[in-house]
Amino acid sequence: MKVNNSFVRKLKSLAVSIAVISLFLLLGALFFGRRLTLHHRQTEVARVGSQVMPFDLEATTHEFDPLPDGGLQTVTADNPADKQQIELIQSHLKEESNKFQSGDFSDPAKIHGEDMPGLDSLQVGASDIDVQYTALPDGGQIRYVTDSADLVLAIHTWFGAQRSDHGHHAK
Repeated sequence: MKVNNSFVRKLKSLAVSIAVISLFLLLGALFFGRRLTLHHRQTEVARVGSQVMPFDLEATTHEFDPLPDGGLQTVTADNPADKQQIELIQSHLKEESNKFQSGDFSDPAKIHGEDMPGLDSLQVGASDIDVQYTALPDGGQIRYVTDSADLVLAIHTWFGAQRSDHGHHAK
């Protein structure tokens, strides 16, 4: 039986083309599905966050800056003249910093879930983290400082999870 080499080459080319197209479709579906899941999570975090945080997420910005000895969390009003948002940010962050210093991370757990990355380590190691609140003209900040490399990693991990969960409300 004689095989037509031209036909075999065309068949192989078609098979490769189908495989490449299938791979792109699969990757696109995975990417799109992940984006939908992330969007849904961010929407849910904003909804629950509005019940825990007294300020308006749409009128404020969260920043989570990892530092070599811990991190700096800043919340500011998008409009520096919005005194109501600034007062709400400052009272909330002051209260949260007191809770965090004693190992009470229940508010972030309510917003982000009990299994939030880094949270367990922060709760257990809270006595080894110096938590300091500072008022800013347009909001407030919480500085986390520790000598423990494991807790620095936990803070960085926790910050990364918050940046992801808060979406466009965070930097």
